[in-house]
Amino acid sequence: MEFLLRLLLIIVKFSTRILNAVHNAIRGPQQQQKPESSCLPAITNRLLTLSAQELRTQLRSRQLTAVELVTVYIERIKAVNSQLNAVVEDRFEAALLEAAAVDKRIAAAGDVEQLFERQPLLGLPVTVKESCALAGMSFAVGSLARSKMRADSDGAAVGRVRAAGAIPLLVSATPEYCFSIDTDTLLNGRCRNPYDLKRTPGGSSGGEGALNGAGASLFGIGSDIGGSIRIPSLFCGVFGHKPTGGVVSVAGHFPNSDDADFANYLVLGPITRFAVDLALLLEVMAGENASQLHLHDPQPQLGKLRVLFSTAGFVGLNGRMHHTVDRDIKRRMRDALSYLVSIGLQVKRAQLPAGFNNSMEIAMSSIARLQQMPYALGEPTKGSVCETLVQVMRSLLKLSNHTTNALIFDLLRRAKAFMPGQRLEYYQKEAQTLAVELTSMLTNYLSCNSQDLVLSNLSKQELLYIGHIF
Repeated sequence: MEFLLRLLLIIVKFSTRILNAVHNAIRGPQQQQKPESSCLPAITNRLLTLSAQELRTQLRSRQLTAVELVTVYIERIKAVNSQLNAVVEDRFEAALLEAAAVDKRIAAAGDVEQLFERQPLLGLPVTVKESCALAGMSFAVGSLARSKMRADSDGAAVGRVRAAGAIPLLVSATPEYCFSIDTDTLLNGRCRNPYDLKRTPGGSSGGEGALNGAGASLFGIGSDIGGSIRIPSLFCGVFGHKPTGGVVSVAGHFPNSDDADFANYLVLGPITRFAVDLALLLEVMAGENASQLHLHDPQPQLGKLRVLFSTAGFVGLNGRMHHTVDRDIKRRMRDALSYLVSIGLQVKRAQLPAGFNNSMEIAMSSIARLQQMPYALGEPTKGSVCETLVQVMRSLLKLSNHTTNALIFDLLRRAKAFMPGQRLEYYQKEAQTLAVELTSMLTNYLSCNSQDLVLSNLSKQELLYIGHIF
């Protein structure tokens, strides 16, 4: 455990509590209980309620045209974006032209089934997180310094989705350099949560979370290091998946890095309102690596699944230094667990390994080791800890060209997470040990009386995905 890092954590935690108390006092009890959800217009077109699988069937049977579908989503985006501020730049005219070309291909196809087998997303609209690179579109990624930047070509995952026939509508908002869980930049302003316009949609895929949550996107392409797909999905009530590291190519994404560990951290993945679409979208995005995910393997019967859970968060001193799990989240988790028990699943509380006692150090050291990833304030040789601290203070006074969160992320890396350099390697090894312990715990639990699960075919990340409800 690192004393200086923990001291800073305590200061931040108590400062946050004070600021939240002041904020809530200013808002008053009525404002706290009443979200601004009525500002968004209701969904009235049934097409907006159908999954990609259902729409694909209608397109394939010629009951629906791509132009009709794309037009419906463009109209929905226009109806909600003035409140959400989730769109960085649209390409609606080009999308309609592409949709018309798709309709001609479908009409002329002798074998429509074969056409859709080759291009499983043909005619379906998609939205793209700006950092994932859509050719010819804005590539500023929330930065004033990059405001004129445009993507020269599609990122690898975006290219695969387009090759599968999907039609991009826009690029969506991110925090500066994706370095925050709040999508609010000096360049584009604040992106808002579709369920409460006073709240954040999360980040860094905040624009995608907001658009999907508002029914303004059929599905989106996001990216994730420490929650950038999962947090917006949670905040906006949609489904998002961070795949196993390395399965989906991150080529073309900004920021990127040559650091050895980076490919295990940054992953691109789908965001959608429809869980039924996740497997297809992930298969397309993974390309030749899709076989690693075993998406077409026989699945175990529902009653054979076994679930490990933890609702307590971290325990002991480490737990006291973290925010506790919100009561509403605990309640919903218990509801879900009760339901799983009622339909016959085996549910057990997880005894988390002791290695979690240094969870903060493990997380921060992994960030500090990413020295080759771009800095919001400039390259490593063009900035210092003191200079970054000065910019943090200037940003708090609204005098900087950078957001506070991006600068704090820079500061953590420049200061090596406020710990001695040799400790970074120590916590890296501790993280590897912790991963082995978690995998062992899941393997032991899942293999007991669960013959339908072929554990030898599952990666560590897939074991974690199957075995945990956190």
